[in-house]
Amino acid sequence: MAQEKQSMTMQEMQAAVDRYIGQFKEGYFSPLALMARLTEEAGELAREVNHYYGEKPKRKDEAENTIDMELADCLFILICFANSLGIDLEEAFHAMMHKFNTRDKDRWTKIDTVEN
Repeated sequence: MAQEKQSMTMQEMQAAVDRYIGQFKEGYFSPLALMARLTEEAGELAREVNHYYGEKPKRKDEAENTIDMELADCLFILICFANSLGIDLEEAFHAMMHKFNTRDKDRWTKIDTVEN
């Protein structure tokens, strides 16, 4: 029977990752190790994107990874990174969006909307 998926807030995702990591004596990796892991995962994501959209086809003997799983791997490491540093990603996201909506609000060409 397939497990039902439920929506999670970023805070719930951070808590879920913290519960997972909390069951191991080692705990979170150091910030430098997490940065290395994030770089590694970003490279795996780049490889998948190149296979699907670039000029480099997959070898027949290569495992079938997917972009969605590679993105999720990156998200997991980002959440570990934030948790290890005590950063609330939901709060940081809102602050970042405020920055884009104020400082960068006129940086890009907006799509004209037609009013009815």
